[in-house]
Amino acid sequence: MKKLAVCLTLSLAALVPFGQDSKAAANFTDVGTTHRAQAEIYYLVEGGITSGVSETRFVPEQQVTRGQAAAMLGRTLNLNGEQRPTNFKDVGKNNFASGYIKQLVDKKIISGYPDGSFKPDKTLSRGEMAVLIGRTFDYNASSVSVAASSLMKKGIASGVADGSFGETQTIKRGDFAVFLSRSINADFRTADNEKFDRNLYVDTKDGSKLNLRTGPNTSYPSIASIPTGKIVSYAYFVGDWAYITSDNVKGFVHTAYLQGDKPSDKPEVTPPPVKPDPTPPGKNPLSDITVVIDAGHGGSDPGSSGNGYIEKNITLNVAKKMEKYYAKVPMKAKMTRTSDTYVSLDARGAYASKVKGDIFVSIHTNSHNGSGNGTETFYYSRSAAVNPNVSQSKALATYVQNRQLEAWGLTDRGIKVGNWAVLRQNTVPAVLAELGFISSKKDMAVMGTEAGREKMAKGLFLATLDYYYYYENRKDVLPLYSTVNATPSGKLH
Repeated sequence: MKKLAVCLTLSLAALVPFGQDSKAAANFTDVGTTHRAQAEIYYLVEGGITSGVSETRFVPEQQVTRGQAAAMLGRTLNLNGEQRPTNFKDVGKNNFASGYIKQLVDKKIISGYPDGSFKPDKTLSRGEMAVLIGRTFDYNASSVSVAASSLMKKGIASGVADGSFGETQTIKRGDFAVFLSRSINADFRTADNEKFDRNLYVDTKDGSKLNLRTGPNTSYPSIASIPTGKIVSYAYFVGDWAYITSDNVKGFVHTAYLQGDKPSDKPEVTPPPVKPDPTPPGKNPLSDITVVIDAGHGGSDPGSSGNGYIEKNITLNVAKKMEKYYAKVPMKAKMTRTSDTYVSLDARGAYASKVKGDIFVSIHTNSHNGSGNGTETFYYSRSAAVNPNVSQSKALATYVQNRQLEAWGLTDRGIKVGNWAVLRQNTVPAVLAELGFISSKKDMAVMGTEAGREKMAKGLFLATLDYYYYYENRKDVLPLYSTVNATPSGKLH
């Protein structure tokens, strides 16, 4: 065991009982100092990822069920475990793991059975464990054998006495704690093959220092602090947290405070607002127009990830940049979220009505195992009884797609009809912009830079002007283009 694991053993971890806010010191009588999984068990307990069956007993030899595994994996990824209905006939809303099961299914990490059941009380096999961990941590988990091979290569798991992986054998709580701890923190592993070969800048936004922690959530203690602007090297991600090294100290930081470009120390200069042309007869003034900007995902819903980036961070970054352009013109912008928070799909569509929005732009990134690339824009058209703004949405999508291509010059994947909740359940012209593929190195060459995201934000802003100028025939929009030294796109719808 490496040095960090020993330190974690010596520092008595904080127990966070499920369903309680208080913390108590974990001191399990059945996990002594010589227990094979002592350090790993206490590490997970310290982060609130697991707990004992009582304050004094962990029961490491007890078998793990599918529901228990889902809860531990969900907590590892910092998912919102609030109990909720699922699509499984044997997992009701009151099941302790229903929230985690629902979210892990949505992320395609776990699945049910053909008969519509999940079998939450069914014991977990070693093979199933390998696949679930492989999917949770983005290892190659296309099959049990491949997933098992990945875990053994990384020093996370090993075979059994007969030389096989023992994929059909059930797994115990102590063993699951070992495998999960090693997946989270490479310092527990038996192999040292993780490379810190990718760099990012720290940016806490307010100039404060960033806490470096022993695990991927704020329950884990801080072991160092990193100043804004410093370059750190990372090896991998656990949900929204990055495993990094800084000044020869390894630990975890939240990815919301990491970026690919050096933070700017120059304040942004806002030009004076532009006075538009007179309002056309029969039209509301531009100051009455509200553009709703929807940064996709957020909080417990990270979206897709790839190349060291997480979708929810990119979408919020672009959305905030886009919002700033409206501060220079009479038109207003409202954001469905302004920070790393979870907003339900239903709430996003309802928000447009609540703030009396006029058009809705949802920002997302795509992902497809590194093979897909390019930009596309969706609108909804299946049923006018749901969102009647079909022609308006299609026109808005046309101008959004055009400006996206202009901003980044990526592959044109076109304008498409999409049955997405934020489009379908909206009351205003609405589009969903897939900026590019987070899994594509080509797309991330622009999407991963501050300059690239600034160009996209400007492009999306211009797309809304184009929509009003051409589709709504608002000539009073024309002066607004000068705020960004741009001109109308030309009529496209």
